[in-house]
Amino acid sequence: MIWNRVDDTVLSGIGKAVYPGAALVVGKDNEMLYSKCYGTIAVDDNRPVDLETVYDLASMTKIVATTTAVMLLVSRGEVSLWDTLGDFFEVPESKKNIALYHLLTHTSGMQPYSEAWRELRGRELLESIIRLEPLSGLMEKIDYSCLNFITLMAVVEKVTCRKYDEFCLNEIFKPMGMDNTTYLPPLTHSIAPTCERDGVTLRGLPDDELAYYLGGVSGNAGLFSTAGDLFKFVSGLMYARLIPSRVFESFVGETVLIGEDKRHLGWMSPSKGSSGGDMLGEDAFGHTGFTGTSLWVDPQSGLYVILLTNRTNISRRETIPQMQQIRRRLHNLVFGGLG
Repeated sequence: MIWNRVDDTVLSGIGKAVYPGAALVVGKDNEMLYSKCYGTIAVDDNRPVDLETVYDLASMTKIVATTTAVMLLVSRGEVSLWDTLGDFFEVPESKKNIALYHLLTHTSGMQPYSEAWRELRGRELLESIIRLEPLSGLMEKIDYSCLNFITLMAVVEKVTCRKYDEFCLNEIFKPMGMDNTTYLPPLTHSIAPTCERDGVTLRGLPDDELAYYLGGVSGNAGLFSTAGDLFKFVSGLMYARLIPSRVFESFVGETVLIGEDKRHLGWMSPSKGSSGGDMLGEDAFGHTGFTGTSLWVDPQSGLYVILLTNRTNISRRETIPQMQQIRRRLHNLVFGGLG
């Protein structure tokens, strides 16, 4: 049975100390085909993982919160993809023509990350990112940047005149029935901890440095959720239509290709050696998170795979190659075996 091989693949990550536990959901259309939880919520916490275990999504925040927020604003006529940063903020001349489209597709020329978190906090840190000048020109290359999505968060707040976490909660998560998805989750939840920072193991605070020092709410990372809620998210996007179908399909349907690099609008596009494995077609879309989370969707078959782990509870850097290998093998099993 394919599910036995799926179990073996996910369990191999526990056996090799890549992560202490994991939650898996395989869906097809709006049906949950398979769900399974493995291991414990932390190295030093033997409580078993379940579908309500809350995980730090890390960069999956970019699709679950930020891209979805932008899709909503586009569908409501409050922004267009070709609105520029100069329309919203006082920015350097080199940034005035960066459009939302460039931020979503990582073609803005912005740096991948900023070390300003070492000195700045909160609003000062956000403003330093908005003012920071790009390294290259528009559409010269695809350079994956957390700064793009932090900037998109600032745009959403500017347009809506609402705090970002409140907007996402009330306009995305609550309407989709995602009751366990939030920034800064209450510690009453069963939260899988991640790394240690300043001598304290993070539980309910972002593993990502920029999101952490922005105060826990960011467009690039910092969102927490469960495998069960992410099933609602995918099936809701594709079938319940919180976002009008034409808008959603334009975001996941367009592919920007520069050299060997590809992106959809906000979403990753599968490529050789990517976490989506070897069986996905050009129209597939997904995203990963640094903490060991991922979501991939194959529109041709209607299949999607949600895998949540807290890899960084064991190691922040050393296990990245092993995590990628497990993801590729898992997705090959599901999309190759069932697609």
